[in-house]
Amino acid sequence: MIVIVAPGQGSQTPGFLEPWLEVPGAREQLGGISEGAGIDLIAHGTTSDADTIRDTKIAQPLIVAAGILTLNALFTDGRREKVGGVAGHSVGEVTAAAAAGILGEGDAVAFVSERGRAMADAAALEPTGMSAVIGGDETELLARLDELGLQPANFNGGGQIVVAGALPALAELAANPVAGTRVIPLQVAGAFHTRYMQPAVARLEAFATGLDKRDPTLEIWTNRDGTPVTSGADFVDLMVGQVCSPVRWDRTMESLAAAGVTGIIELAPAGALVGLAKRGLKGIPTVAMKTPDDLDAAFALIDGTHE
Repeated sequence: MIVIVAPGQGSQTPGFLEPWLEVPGAREQLGGISEGAGIDLIAHGTTSDADTIRDTKIAQPLIVAAGILTLNALFTDGRREKVGGVAGHSVGEVTAAAAAGILGEGDAVAFVSERGRAMADAAALEPTGMSAVIGGDETELLARLDELGLQPANFNGGGQIVVAGALPALAELAANPVAGTRVIPLQVAGAFHTRYMQPAVARLEAFATGLDKRDPTLEIWTNRDGTPVTSGADFVDLMVGQVCSPVRWDRTMESLAAAGVTGIIELAPAGALVGLAKRGLKGIPTVAMKTPDDLDAAFALIDGTHE
């Protein structure tokens, strides 16, 4: 079973969409997505600098647009019917919802645009941040987070947990880390997937009532606990709540393994989830779709001709 995975915020790099715009029809498609988002995603995907595309209001629509573009290239010649399922990490769940048919392209773009604005506004209420913690004992780390008033935001598997909260508390964790851990501050605007994002959830709950939700036509797994979801309305509810709850990508990978995954293809901007899969799903073939040059390898994996 081949599974398509969609990355989350932080995976974008300056100019990463430039080669994809050479794919026939891609520039026109991205222009339409830009119009729906009210943001010049062509410029942000090709010429904007790292600081500009780090802005949550820009980063989230940009990442979902990239996923939709690469899905369009990937699903040519009936290959969608050969794919076993789809999953997304954090904002990548919006891309996954579009891939599974839960949301149309227009609604996916509208939702992620509102999501980016709502999370940016929530992050502006109080100075917070996020850090990746590598290694160490999970139980000891969680106890230390409780002491500092921090929260786990992403359980990524492979010994990596992203934590979030007030900046002084993150600084204290870095200065006095749990034994065996390495703390890496992340360049993000706030404590995503924690209680600090509750104002964004309230906005998205209201916004989601206007979306046209359909049941998935591809298997799809939620970040909430890694389980498959069969109701489109339920999946959208989970996406809304996920904004202030931890991403359980570790459990998603466990579910993929239990379902019999035989290959993983990561949509642009690719690399992070393939890296996690190499640690958490050892031995499973993977393809990171960084440029259109990676399409042939992805096609081979889907068609069963991968060596």
